[in-house]
Amino acid sequence: MSARALWAHPDARSYLTGQTLSLLGDSALWLACGIWVKTLTGSDTAAALTFLFFTAPALLAPLAGLLADRVRRRPLLIAANLAGAVVLAPLLLVRDRGDVWVIYGVMTLYGLLNVSIAPAQSALLTVLLPANLLADANATLRTVQEGIRIVAPLAGAGLFAFVGGQAVVALDMASFVGAAALTARIRVVEPRPSRLRRVTSPPSRPVTSPPLRPVTGSRTAPMRRIAGQIGAGFRFLADVPALRRLTLASAVTTLFVGAGDATSYAVIGQGLHRAPEFIAVTQVIHGVGAILGGLTAAPAIRRLGEIRTVVVGLMILAVTALCLATPWLPTVLAGKLGVGAALPWIVIAIITLLQRQAAAHLQGRVYAAFEVCATGPQTAGLALGAAVIAFVDYRVVLISETLGLLVAAAMLARTRLPTEPPSAESPVPEGTGVATA
Repeated sequence: MSARALWAHPDARSYLTGQTLSLLGDSALWLACGIWVKTLTGSDTAAALTFLFFTAPALLAPLAGLLADRVRRRPLLIAANLAGAVVLAPLLLVRDRGDVWVIYGVMTLYGLLNVSIAPAQSALLTVLLPANLLADANATLRTVQEGIRIVAPLAGAGLFAFVGGQAVVALDMASFVGAAALTARIRVVEPRPSRLRRVTSPPSRPVTSPPLRPVTGSRTAPMRRIAGQIGAGFRFLADVPALRRLTLASAVTTLFVGAGDATSYAVIGQGLHRAPEFIAVTQVIHGVGAILGGLTAAPAIRRLGEIRTVVVGLMILAVTALCLATPWLPTVLAGKLGVGAALPWIVIAIITLLQRQAAAHLQGRVYAAFEVCATGPQTAGLALGAAVIAFVDYRVVLISETLGLLVAAAMLARTRLPTEPPSAESPVPEGTGVATA
């Protein structure tokens, strides 16, 4: 019923359709650009660098979160989408290997735009929709994203093969313009963002000393104040016990999932004795599972709550890691299906919980802070897993993943959310003469 109510909401339809367009163009482009560089240079390393340049701006996620909390999110998304169309324009001039630097530069700016858009998207949803529709909106976006991941890379590679990279670029530019136009149709009243000058502790940590003190020029250096504002999302996650456990459990999860991801080709080659190309089959099965997971995540959250949904998802992931350690094709495919289904439950439940718990003026920074806490361990786990399987059987990594995921589930099993959403920061206009206690 909530899904029907979501699509009956005119602004939600415009928002979700716009994001679908943007996701379609994004997914087609990043693969096509890698193929483009490979075609121009003949180098696998040069092609791999395309993705590195795209992901490098993720380090700036906390700044993007601060930006999303300092301006109105709807105009920010419109401007970012229009900027995306402009940023991609230089790719239309690429002709030979001497122009590869243009692709790298554009992909860096493209990655920066993606990092800037994500916190604003999440924050805008909390203003656009009532709380009971947030899970459905997040689930819809995730389901669309997973479906596009199956179709768009093939479409992008096909377009590149038949009409060249410029056609894929033009498609993505059009998707950005379409997303901006649909976002502009949204009618939402956003309060004017307040510039914050103080931080107070949430209810879980009562303040025992006076929370306010006069500002003195020597003690409130601008850079220190800005750093404090950027770090507000991290402090919020650390100060609320339930969110602190969730963040730690998520870091453990992504560390072991990253390590497990490093075994993908070993599962295909050593376990199933198939050619590397067979990984495409397992990825399709993973995608089907992800679509099923996205479709069922919102009902699961309504029935179980966010924390229990995450716990169930972690337990499913733990079982699937053992499935991938077997040499039997049906079991491995079942494991891939389970991985695909479990991850949306975990991700959608976490995003919905953060949206419900964080105050409006903290939405962008809390989202960005959690992203940093989750993606950092995943990258480390991927590197660690790749190193370990060079010396030990890949199944050791998968069994370790199972144990790690069970530990993460145990960390959350008894977690209870506060009855009232905590407030980690109070908006205080500039010039009021108060500072951090």
